[in-house]
Amino acid sequence: MRGLKTILFLFISNTFMTFAWYGHLKFKDYSWGKNLGLFAIILISWGLAFFEYTFQVPANRAGYEGDGGPFNLVQLKTIQEAITLTVFMIFTTVFFKTEKLAWNHLVGFGLIVLAVFVIFKKW
Repeated sequence: MRGLKTILFLFISNTFMTFAWYGHLKFKDYSWGKNLGLFAIILISWGLAFFEYTFQVPANRAGYEGDGGPFNLVQLKTIQEAITLTVFMIFTTVFFKTEKLAWNHLVGFGLIVLAVFVIFKKW
């Protein structure tokens, strides 16, 4: 159960992170965002990052084996990176219609999934 909670919270956290890091690139497409200065955009992104951390920290605490979770630190980080790329790929195709995922992006993502397998495999 803690593993599932960790993964769910990491998905939510990474969704906020992706909007904080890249969502502001779409602000200019909306009337309310056309005249925002860099400082205002930073504050908005920082506000979104707050919600990222409200899920990221509990995810890591629930998932870390030192706190009773099922994952070691390397596994936690690997899961987080794979989720980050998954969320980013979805975000990119939904919100940035001009961005296209090419074969090399998919192969690279596949290699990251392979890395997850290698890290979790008991050798």
